[in-house]
Amino acid sequence: MRALLSPFLFLLPLLVDAQRFVRFISTDNREYYGDAILPAGSTDAAKSTTARVIVGDILGDFKITKQVKSIKKLLAPLPSERVKTVRCGGHNYVAQNNQTGNVIPQWPILFYKPSTSLSSPSDPIPVTEGYQTQGNFTSTMDYETELVIIIGKKAFNISEDEALDHVLGYSIGNDVSHRGWQIDRGGAPRPQYSMGKGADGWAPWGPAIVSTSIIPDPQTLRLWTKVNGVVKQNETTANMIFSVKKMVSFFSMGTTLLPGDVIFTGSPAGINFGKPDPEWLQDGDVIEVGLENVGTCTNTLKYT
Repeated sequence: MRALLSPFLFLLPLLVDAQRFVRFISTDNREYYGDAILPAGSTDAAKSTTARVIVGDILGDFKITKQVKSIKKLLAPLPSERVKTVRCGGHNYVAQNNQTGNVIPQWPILFYKPSTSLSSPSDPIPVTEGYQTQGNFTSTMDYETELVIIIGKKAFNISEDEALDHVLGYSIGNDVSHRGWQIDRGGAPRPQYSMGKGADGWAPWGPAIVSTSIIPDPQTLRLWTKVNGVVKQNETTANMIFSVKKMVSFFSMGTTLLPGDVIFTGSPAGINFGKPDPEWLQDGDVIEVGLENVGTCTNTLKYT
């Protein structure tokens, strides 16, 4: 009996101990999961240089060990093959709808990105030739800072009261968008979200998954975007039209949410789309998206 129990005890899930899940390459060039150790005076996991190694599966049974490893490079918190579905909720801030001229939705708006769009908090955002310029077609690349929900427990047709119990934690993400392909070339009467938002590397996220033990209330967080150091978006999740628990519950209505699924929750005002004088992203621009108590993703737009 002792031989049967000891491995189980070693991998007992201690969710209350889970702080900031990171996936990283260490100085030995091996990949690890870890609990990021924050530098003094910062809550940005992107600034962490060390982490306590996690053994087991962060979507199941795991343990945070005392072993500390140096962080050479942060990866996306989960590899894309472990994320079954990337859901995105659109038009989720009143001010953004006012800016873009959209009607305030009565229900959460849902579209999908492929998992191949997910990328790390520091890798370049690739823009291939077809998204650059074709004839008189000018590239209209845009940013969208968004709170990201990571599902930790399978959910189907759950209530709002149950929703947060199924959440592992939160990250920040950039729903990179090309407005020309999304809207101008999207075909009437509806936009074509997939071609305008689904390219490889167009969903940087991270730098960590911060557990619900650290963020019990996701509706109290500031989020922002900076382009080349200049603030472009600055908002709070308190102003989301549909809260995290509302979106999780609504998206589970008839569709199973699986552990590892991620949900981008919509972007506030300040995007280029809808501005009278948009400053579309250009090759070499550096975009930082950030979320209070989580951290930042900083990615450079790169024509390929």
